[in-house]
Amino acid sequence: MMTKRIGRALVSAVVLLASASELSAQDGGALYTSLCSGCHEGGNERAPKREVLRLLAPEQIFDALQTGSMISMAANRSSPDHRAIAEYVTGKKFSRPLDTMPPASAMCAKSALPQAWSNPAAADLLRSQAWNGWGVTATNSRFADPAVTSLAAADVPKLKVKWAFAFPGDLSANAQPVVVGERVFVGSAGSLMYSLSASTGCIHWYFKTTAPVRGAVSIGSINTAAGPRYAAFFGDRAANLYALDALTGEVIWRKKVDDYPIARITGSVMLYNGRLYLGTSSGEEVAATSADYECCKFRGSVMAFDAQTGEQIWKTWTVDVPKQTGKNQKGVQLWGPSGAPVWSSPTIDPVRRAVYVTTGDNYSDPPTTTSDAFIALDLDTGKMLWSKQMTANDAYNSACRMTDTTACPATNGPDFDFASSPILVDLGHGRRVLVAGQKSGLVHAIDPDHDGALLWSVRLGKGGTLGGIQWGSAADQANLYVALSDMGRIVVPGNPNTDVDPRAGGGMFALKLDTGAVVWHTPPADCGLRSRCSPAQLAAVSAINGIAFSGAADGHLRGYSTSDGKVVWDFDSVRTYEAVGGLTGRGGSMDGPGPAIAGGMLIVTSGYIANGETPGNVLLGLSVDGK
Repeated sequence: MMTKRIGRALVSAVVLLASASELSAQDGGALYTSLCSGCHEGGNERAPKREVLRLLAPEQIFDALQTGSMISMAANRSSPDHRAIAEYVTGKKFSRPLDTMPPASAMCAKSALPQAWSNPAAADLLRSQAWNGWGVTATNSRFADPAVTSLAAADVPKLKVKWAFAFPGDLSANAQPVVVGERVFVGSAGSLMYSLSASTGCIHWYFKTTAPVRGAVSIGSINTAAGPRYAAFFGDRAANLYALDALTGEVIWRKKVDDYPIARITGSVMLYNGRLYLGTSSGEEVAATSADYECCKFRGSVMAFDAQTGEQIWKTWTVDVPKQTGKNQKGVQLWGPSGAPVWSSPTIDPVRRAVYVTTGDNYSDPPTTTSDAFIALDLDTGKMLWSKQMTANDAYNSACRMTDTTACPATNGPDFDFASSPILVDLGHGRRVLVAGQKSGLVHAIDPDHDGALLWSVRLGKGGTLGGIQWGSAADQANLYVALSDMGRIVVPGNPNTDVDPRAGGGMFALKLDTGAVVWHTPPADCGLRSRCSPAQLAAVSAINGIAFSGAADGHLRGYSTSDGKVVWDFDSVRTYEAVGGLTGRGGSMDGPGPAIAGGMLIVTSGYIANGETPGNVLLGLSVDGK
């Protein structure tokens, strides 16, 4: 929709709209002018003019924006925005309202409270069959023992869909589900937090958040004036931190943790010994696409909060206060240092009383030594204990891959963020490792007991802006199970969005934790003729004894034998589903979270639109006794 003819003001408008996805639907005319008129009114022969579009039904335009030829150009806008554009362009109203809230038919029937929820003071619920938080354990292993999950490796080939839940009006399903006490907790791109039945997928309650939720919920017991309660803790993309009553969805407290306009909480909160630990990220890397934007002032942080009251205990910044560093060639003021966001969930080390995080790149010059790094902080005070950088001089923002690179830092780093949580593993005999994969295509293991000294690094891929290792790996006591992205981008001219390259990316690896040696490697699958398909494996890995699960951008979830890498189960999620409450859902790419495995169930989201992948809006519950 956009061409090189678009001026700076229009590009700025597009960037602000695209980067602030938590905003409500805009006026259809304003959206059309900002997002579409550059091509449709700018002489692009392949883009029909508005008088032609007026002949169509609004549903046709809506479908083109959601799943058709215009999907890449409008990928950062919501369903209500797409609807507003369709109605403006055609001059016609839709025949029925857009459903963005769950129907009454999806609600669970009233039932007696399960015994496991009856005594929060005992917290027995949290020791039962559960996948609680992002990585199951405080060390973020993403490994669940089948004795707890009631799912053995031999059962995996028998898994079938038992129920499907459709997120109304959404185009992506990219929040990590959590399972505790026969309930599933999951956020949505439509700014709703849900509590569902693990056995049927019906809704116990839902809560409207300020912005979309991508991270996992952590369930814990706290004391309140009304007595002990189980609380659900999570953050949203407007940098709000919530504590809800896990049984009812009632607000216990909420806090704004960062006042920067486009700050957000992308990673999951870590609940440990009555405190919540979390990091902040932002949308500024995309906002900086505009040459008119004063790049950049956001700086990442790690914080600790009292789980009972929501009071902040400490906050540690990952970079110093930004200062004026000069002006770009168009006279716009520049700032730095900036960035080093924390995209993922913190990891707890009870031995060293430390919290570990990994950081992203800098958005502007000068680059710092705390970007693309492992950082250790004191658990009690937040004092930075040490930092170990893996890629130096990585100042980058999205302008670096645009036609107009005015806002790209002079350093123009490779964009080798860490988006994976560090995993802490005790190897025995006094040896421990802290390990994480990076967008560089390298996996690093460092020594947490010797200030992050490098133990080994192994290259698995070539890396890139969506390359290398994305959202995380899983570990047992011997091996690390790593999915490779290396997604190929096909640039959409004049637009920060991209399409996927069906020939690039993917692959699954097992590495020995003590040496980094490759135990096995399974090549990626072929996309064939499927549209909007990429073999890249970006989603976080989840594992049980004998099986490691990896979701791919082609929409497949595969179970790999941990002994030899053989694919023992391959589930294609790209289809239409008859969902809970009579809704229709659709599966798509798997990107971001991995499956939660608990109580004999495997629960996973399907659908991701941001990188040119296949949209979808379902949460799937799979079991041996599925339909």
